Amino acid sequence: MTAPSKLPDAPTLLVGVDFGLPNFDGELEELGLLAQTAGMTPVARVTCKRKAPDAALFVGSGKADEIKLLAQQTGATEVLFDQSLSPGQQRNLERHLELPVNDRTYLILEIFAQRARSHEGKLQVELARLQYLSTRLVRRWSHLERQTGGAGVRGGPGEKQIELDRRMISETIKRTKERLAKVERQRQTQRRQRERRDAFNISLIGYTNAGKSTLFNALVKARAYAADQLFATLDTTTRQLYLGEAGRSVSLSDTVGFIRDLPHGLVDAFRATLQEAVDADLLLHVVDASNLEFVEQIEHVQRVLREIGAADIPQLLVFNKIDALEPDRRPMRMSDEFEIDGVQTPRVFVSAYTMEGLPLLRQRLAEIVSANSDPQAAGRDSPDNSGASA
Repeated sequence: MTAPSKLPDAPTLLVGVDFGLPNFDGELEELGLLAQTAGMTPVARVTCKRKAPDAALFVGSGKADEIKLLAQQTGATEVLFDQSLSPGQQRNLERHLELPVNDRTYLILEIFAQRARSHEGKLQVELARLQYLSTRLVRRWSHLERQTGGAGVRGGPGEKQIELDRRMISETIKRTKERLAKVERQRQTQRRQRERRDAFNISLIGYTNAGKSTLFNALVKARAYAADQLFATLDTTTRQLYLGEAGRSVSLSDTVGFIRDLPHGLVDAFRATLQEAVDADLLLHVVDASNLEFVEQIEHVQRVLREIGAADIPQLLVFNKIDALEPDRRPMRMSDEFEIDGVQTPRVFVSAYTMEGLPLLRQRLAEIVSANSDPQAAGRDSPDNSGASA
């Protein structure tokens, strides 16, 4: 058995299979960005069409031979699939290609493991990785095949060692879940305290690399980490934002970005973090206006919101990065409406980088907060205890 490559800048061959589903990334651009974020170097890309996955090799033996030859020609030391592979398919591909083979789920888990900074974030990633690896014990640990049964008894290859490792992983998963439950109880206490202060909670959501953290920093003058890369932010950051037009402060939270085919294990593991979105009074849905596939990205975000039970929370669309638009694509109006799931949703165009449109965004936020606040709430907070001025 081979093990996944851990070398930095590992030459990687990217593979995508078109099963006729919408939004297939024929150029594998997003997979390439994910690979680069994880420290890999894409050297070649292969796509093919199939009606259904091959049960043994996912792509079929002929295409597997083609991938093996291309890997040899390009010097690739690892093969990365844009879809999720079953443990059996992954194992069979590694034997056939004689190279480490990983899938999109594993890649996203690796990026999350590299980026997690807070105690909670590290626990969430650890849980998701353990749940993923627990189904791939035979593939991950080649030493298991050399194990035998007890004294005087010849057991199957690796039988007892696999059982031991499974039990160890199961116990680690249980402990990690208990620690995460403790963190969640602490978050619930913090949320109850905000509720008692009559706080209006706003959560920044959106597709990864839409500019959420840059917008967050611009609004509250914070120094949260922001970069032009996928999943730059994993840990939730909350600050107070003072809205002069509403005469009060609101609570603004920056959350983890969403992505196509976000692994279910990550959605479950990050449920405590995503709970900030579920409990929000308003979702500030940030969209990369310069991305030609922004409609599909909005759909992927909506899918995750439905999965975590936040689909019915009011949204304000923020089309960011208008500074990167060509002149003929710039908006005629800085504020209008955009249809999401059959609902006309208010939209504001901004550039968090150049600050264009931010005064209008603050005005729209103030109008929403004022419309949803009781008459006594206005003026209760003062700019002295806020994280930013309007």
